[in-house]
Amino acid sequence: MYDATVIGEPQAVGKDARGRVWEKLMAARVVYLGEAELVPDRDDRVLELEIVRKLAARCADAGRTLSLSLEAFPCDLQEQLNQFMDGRINGNNLRLYTSHWAPERWQEYEPLLNYCRDNGIKLIACGTPLEVVRTVQAEGIKGLSKEQRKSYAPPAGSGFISGFTSISGRSLIDKTSSSRVSPFGPSSYLSAQARVVDDYTMSQIIMKEISTGDPSGMLVVVTGASHVMYGSRGIGVPARISKKMQKKKQVVILLDPERQGIRREGEIPVADLLWYSAAKPCSRNCFDRAEIARVMNAAGRRREALPQDIQKGIDLGVVSPEILQNFFDLEKYPVVDELIHRFQGFRERLLADPQFLNRLAIEEGISITTAVLAQYEKRKGRFFEEIDYVLTDTIRGSVVDFFTVWLPAPTISLLSIADNGSGESLELVRGLLGSLPDNAFQKGIVGQNWDINQRFASVLVGGLKLAGVGFVSSIGAGVASDVLYAARRVLSPTSIEAERPRAPIWKAASVYSGFLGTSANLRYQLQLVCYQVACPVIYDHI
Repeated sequence: MYDATVIGEPQAVGKDARGRVWEKLMAARVVYLGEAELVPDRDDRVLELEIVRKLAARCADAGRTLSLSLEAFPCDLQEQLNQFMDGRINGNNLRLYTSHWAPERWQEYEPLLNYCRDNGIKLIACGTPLEVVRTVQAEGIKGLSKEQRKSYAPPAGSGFISGFTSISGRSLIDKTSSSRVSPFGPSSYLSAQARVVDDYTMSQIIMKEISTGDPSGMLVVVTGASHVMYGSRGIGVPARISKKMQKKKQVVILLDPERQGIRREGEIPVADLLWYSAAKPCSRNCFDRAEIARVMNAAGRRREALPQDIQKGIDLGVVSPEILQNFFDLEKYPVVDELIHRFQGFRERLLADPQFLNRLAIEEGISITTAVLAQYEKRKGRFFEEIDYVLTDTIRGSVVDFFTVWLPAPTISLLSIADNGSGESLELVRGLLGSLPDNAFQKGIVGQNWDINQRFASVLVGGLKLAGVGFVSSIGAGVASDVLYAARRVLSPTSIEAERPRAPIWKAASVYSGFLGTSANLRYQLQLVCYQVACPVIYDHI
């Protein structure tokens, strides 16, 4: 839980101060819960149920009524919500009216709806009817009939349309939303009009409930975050309600926001509170900057001396004090210090796994030793005469083993989080590969959470990578072997006793790539579990 009204960064609310937060909520007439919109998060529904339950208990003790308004239900479904509350229809019947929802959305809202029905909490549909939304998105407000315009569009000259599409006066979520469409042209203008219609419809329904309902009651409004954020131009639902109700009687809570902004002197806060669920820890700008400053001071380091990706990670709030301390600890070793400053790949892996070099050294030592022993057993007295072949096979094995450790190793890639300016042609690749873990058993880092499908996909992608390494390295080793054989025939023909059968390079490469992509891939994926989960004691002492 973070206080977003302070100057500077949102401030974490300690356990001793949470009582005052609930007192602030109980003093309000309307409490807004702003859900994530760009990437809907099921944890938001968990938070909504938790907040509604606690408010219901406190309202019951204070003798106040509690109502819940949902943008997810268009206002023309109010009769169906009333029937659900009265028990005339059950959840399965009500679900039939939400066919426009994503399949999993009903399952997320159902516990909240059932709790309200079982505890007598009035449900209010405050969303814009689908027919109206689709008309405005396609034709604009001018496409509405006179009757629809009177009910769902603000009167001309009310001041809530002019300047709405100005980017400079928009909030963080508005700017983030607009990154997917051009801020100019008909598409963005129609989207702006649809936002105005949604805000106006919700505000009219909320004000009607306030004026006709229990004067001492509380109304909780669940809607998209961009509709309830405070804004400098007076847009959004709270600004519209402020015409009839004091602003201090409204409280805006953003649920699991992906980003936090820094509030400067004279700026209006985006919300009153930022609230994160226990199942989804904050992953953006939520690390204690004072603790990061303490770690920096203790190490005698300045921010400007850090690598660029770490600096960007600190700015975005995705570098925890623990990651920063690990970085300073790694700098104490001269060789490691050189690697983490010169090579981003080593830095990303060592921050995620400080023992990465130990694992790599062990694997390379085993690979080189076994390869040399196998070559000696095969060639016996010709070992030193054919040392060039020995080196070729040993180097090939060493390179392959390096990549089998390197590719599935967990990483903390801060630059990929900070870089949002890649071209559209790379979006598909970023979407397919950027969201996958490095291995199937990687722990979530920097607020990342992967489902079973993404983890399974990481095994397939890892297999393809290792298969590619095996194919290229096998061809390289085969070509090098043939070149050395040809050179030996020219320089020392007497050393060749008989014509050597030429190895089928392409067949050997295909077989070796298949082996690495399947057997070796699965072996190294499982080996990471031993290193990081099953054998933590051994892992710490390697």
